[in-house]
Amino acid sequence: MRDRAQMPIPGGVNLRVQEEGGFGLIELLIAIVMLNIGILAIVAAFNSGAVALRRASHISNASTLADSQMELYRGLTYAQIALDSTDLGTADNTYKCDSALGTGCPNTITTCTSSCADNTVPVQTCSGTPLPNQCRASRQVTGPDNGSYRIDSYIKFTTPQNGASNGRQLKQVTVVIRDQNDLTKVWARETSTFDPAVSG
Repeated sequence: MRDRAQMPIPGGVNLRVQEEGGFGLIELLIAIVMLNIGILAIVAAFNSGAVALRRASHISNASTLADSQMELYRGLTYAQIALDSTDLGTADNTYKCDSALGTGCPNTITTCTSSCADNTVPVQTCSGTPLPNQCRASRQVTGPDNGSYRIDSYIKFTTPQNGASNGRQLKQVTVVIRDQNDLTKVWARETSTFDPAVSG
């Protein structure tokens, strides 16, 4: 085996190792790659921020619509808090599958006008064309952000349990705001109970 010290070294190898030509190009390429990684991270942050802002805007507008709808019921007497029987009959499966009516899909809607059991829906015949908004089970609206929303209103009788005895029967109103373009998206949900002794 030949000793490494005795191996012939091609001429000019030592000179090439010492030259710095081409290192500027490599450094430039590394700098460009690092810059691209940083820019892409900033763009991704802006994109996720824009999505979060859009979602927050939908939730805020939907909450405003839910409050507005609930205020309609707060302005009524206890006896007037009911849905129009004809309008309720046209409800679609999205409406019938909501948890406000139960766990089934579609839920059976049991209506009543007087002497109502718990979980039945109070109905009445509302007059006017178009129907008053508090009588409508479901309706499409344009929100403050010019977005399309659907307001679904649910009313049912409920009796809270007060210790060992039943309490006074109440009407429970739930307002659900959905994205009109994708009804599976619920942007806001608000529930309130109305007591016959307080609501008139």
